Amino acid sequence: MSDFFAEQPAGASEGGGAGGRPPERPARGPRRPRPLLLTLLVVGVVVVGFSLFAGIWTDKLWFNSLGYGSVFSRLIWTRVLLFVIFGGAMAVIIGVNLFLAFRLRPMFRPHSPEQANLERYREVVTPLRRILLVAVSLVFGVFAGVSATGKWRIFMLWSNRENFGKADPYFHKDIGFYVFSLPWLHFLVDFAMTALFTALLLAAVVHYLYGGIRLQSASDRVSGAAQAQLSALFGLFLLLKGVDYWLDRFDLTSQSGSLITGMTYTREHAVLPAKNILMFIAVICAVFFFANIVRRTWLLPGVGLALFAISAVLLGGVWPGLMQRFQVKPDEPDKEASFIGKNIQATRAAFDLEDTAVSDYAASTTLSQVKLQADSASLPGIRLVDPQLVSDTFEQLQQVRGYYSVPAVLDVDRYPIDGRERDVVVAAREIHLEGLPDAQKKWANEKTVYTHGYGIIAAYGNQKNAQDQPVNNDGEPVFAEEDLPPIGEISKIQPEGKYRPQIYFGEHSPTYSIVGKGPGGKDVELDVPQGSGTPGQSQTNTYQGKDGVGVGNIFRKLLYAVHFGDANIVLSSRVNENSKILYDRSPRERVQKVAPWLTVDSDALPSVVDGKIVWLLDGYTTSDKYPLAEKKSLQEMTSDAVNPRSAYATLPTDQINYMRNAVKATVDAYDGTVTLYEWDTSDPILRTWEKAFPGVVKKKSEIPPDMLQHMRYPEDLFKVQRDMLGAYHVLDPKNFYEGNDKWDVPEDPSSSIRKQPPYRLSVATKTGETPDFSLTSVFVPQKKQNLAAFMSVGADAAKPASYGKFQILRLPDTTQVPGPSQIANQFSNDPKVANQLRAFKQADAKVAYGNLLTLPVGGGLLYVQPLYTLREGGSGNYPVLRFVLSSFGRDVGIGSTLSASLEDVLTVDSGDAVPTPTDNSNSGQGQTGTQDLPVGALRLLQRADDKFAEADKALKAGDLQGYATAVNEAHRLVKQALSAKK
Repeated sequence: MSDFFAEQPAGASEGGGAGGRPPERPARGPRRPRPLLLTLLVVGVVVVGFSLFAGIWTDKLWFNSLGYGSVFSRLIWTRVLLFVIFGGAMAVIIGVNLFLAFRLRPMFRPHSPEQANLERYREVVTPLRRILLVAVSLVFGVFAGVSATGKWRIFMLWSNRENFGKADPYFHKDIGFYVFSLPWLHFLVDFAMTALFTALLLAAVVHYLYGGIRLQSASDRVSGAAQAQLSALFGLFLLLKGVDYWLDRFDLTSQSGSLITGMTYTREHAVLPAKNILMFIAVICAVFFFANIVRRTWLLPGVGLALFAISAVLLGGVWPGLMQRFQVKPDEPDKEASFIGKNIQATRAAFDLEDTAVSDYAASTTLSQVKLQADSASLPGIRLVDPQLVSDTFEQLQQVRGYYSVPAVLDVDRYPIDGRERDVVVAAREIHLEGLPDAQKKWANEKTVYTHGYGIIAAYGNQKNAQDQPVNNDGEPVFAEEDLPPIGEISKIQPEGKYRPQIYFGEHSPTYSIVGKGPGGKDVELDVPQGSGTPGQSQTNTYQGKDGVGVGNIFRKLLYAVHFGDANIVLSSRVNENSKILYDRSPRERVQKVAPWLTVDSDALPSVVDGKIVWLLDGYTTSDKYPLAEKKSLQEMTSDAVNPRSAYATLPTDQINYMRNAVKATVDAYDGTVTLYEWDTSDPILRTWEKAFPGVVKKKSEIPPDMLQHMRYPEDLFKVQRDMLGAYHVLDPKNFYEGNDKWDVPEDPSSSIRKQPPYRLSVATKTGETPDFSLTSVFVPQKKQNLAAFMSVGADAAKPASYGKFQILRLPDTTQVPGPSQIANQFSNDPKVANQLRAFKQADAKVAYGNLLTLPVGGGLLYVQPLYTLREGGSGNYPVLRFVLSSFGRDVGIGSTLSASLEDVLTVDSGDAVPTPTDNSNSGQGQTGTQDLPVGALRLLQRADDKFAEADKALKAGDLQGYATAVNEAHRLVKQALSAKK
């Protein structure tokens, strides 16, 4: 590069005025404060640099505190490697071509106005050419390197790739080629094309600046040297374009379309041949450009480029369009049948639905006592406590203090209680700093005192106690775990003296907390609030968990002060040599950080296992390159009325066509420990990541049995699978094409623009079977509201015989069973229901309909929906379960309990209606034929009349709870009186 870096040859004088007099020195302006500017610049660089360093180093400390330092190291060094290789490659390619362009500049440039104008720019650029070459090369290198660091996933998948052991039917390549190798090969080709095209443009600019390209010249517009360099670059670019076309052929197997994803008739018979032809044309054009290095004529390259452009338009667009319109469309069902069949097979394989079968279900519309008794085992599993509605109830009854809170939507778990496995609705009692009184919202309190939540809250799902006996709890949940310190059936089954209820790591934990002994070695963290433990005295403790980064020295204090933008970390005496800092505390966030290659389920379940509260999560491996499988938006498939906007920050793309529940993860709520267990051991993507991050994922056999009891089938995977099964339960290609048997997930009755969420409950899909803890959902025919099918999947991970096994009950087309929206409409318009709710509405109580559950009972499908009331206005309001609605066929029942509601349905179904007094002031008079009743029945009616009068008084006093209790008791007495008459 000696010529490039040599000083400019003579021609530019050192400067001298006319007649050899020295030029006059221009008058000096005011002196600029250069030292101040330099100081500010240095300070700015130091601040920005230290801020970047603080972010990286605190991440390293966080990973090390969890024992996942190897994950951080591999991620960092992989990104550094990619930055160096691809940034360096880009800088070298740019630098070499800039150097060659300058080196090959013509020594003589004919005088012309164009060259005269360019001379001014050359005078500016030439003295700075060394700096410009290095600067331009480095800038493009940095951009390329930064871009390459974002490709660490596809690099690590390629470098650790595994085979799927299954080949596609068109190119006969292992599926691993498409998932692991093809994305990386595309990146390499795209990078090389970008580098060459950028070098081509920059070289052309240099040649133009120094006269190698003369646009206004009548002849010889391009010098021979410039022509040779540009032709070589263009030829290489076209060769790479040929390689790009070769790779594009394989992309046809995962290309989305209006009919299916993957290969279609037009793609196989028009697009694929076009790619092959264009590949050869690109190679021929490249040869023309290489020949131009010697022959020095633009004729052949020009003709080649014109041919290439015309071919790309005709072969790439016109030919496939004509074939689709005139050859495929008139006979599309037959032309596309084989392609649809392969798409069906691949989609079911990609989403683990190969063994899913649909069973016919008679769907009786009449329910008898005999049928109900035959399926009575399923009735205890009907969960009446709605996890979405009772959050306020839990908070009001079990919050204890304003600085504790529970999530907006609770979870469903199961525990062995009194010898039986029971479904319970659970919530973690987490710290909620917004609930602190304003006077208490000080840095020391928020960061060092109120550091953790305490215990879980659990309620039985069906208003029964530990012995499975009905409890009249005035509509409030029957708690299986409550109070502070926690007491209940869940605490009882924990090892004695081992239960640790503190929740330092939760879904709503503070951004960061400083834990450890305070000044003087005192415990400063609030553990049990005043009145919950020793009367009149709050209990404090000190965190002793594994996680947390020590911040005892000034350097780490500075690091975290910068990281969180909080100078108090440096200034407060609460941060001392005993202190640790806890941050990134959300269970989902922690799993995503230690396993950034996983997509983590949106729902984290708090469970008490072996005396510890642990968060249970599910991790997925996904891809958008599985050949021939249908591709859809993950966010769209998982969004519903409960979780309308699922976010998956770790996904490189939202469009997926492969998904596996590869990992079960746990996060210890006390010490923050993250543990990953392999789950789907047959998943090649999981095996690939295990090679990339050895030792990070533990063996499936290492899952503790007690923990396995609480692991569940993941909700987001179920949503994706049900979305796919809406179309892909159809196995015949022609029926699939016609689309007359497609199903939709119904709208949620409470939100017409959102899908109904799946529900967890224990059900039996066949008479006589033992109910299984399951995830359930229903389907309606496309664009209709009646029911099409019921679907459930075994959700208890401790039962491998049923876990992950789908049961799809298809209703006959001749039987019109109402769907959820229609049932909700029946409930809201039923006279009995309206009569029961009238008094509440007149008392300004809000009525809230709970989750509408569907389950197979009595040879048909039974709908059950809890109905809650909530007093409008005032404070301390929370939903209370008042009634249970049920429906079988077209019959609607209502009662204060599930049994009463089902009895009402049976009564309606048999035609033996029970009269219900409609005028509370005259109940029992003139409606039951009192003159024909025996004395015992008359006494019962008199007691009922007293109860109705009592209900009137309660209603006038605004006591809705007392009103409901009195009315229910009155109805019971009326029924007894009628029975006595018979």
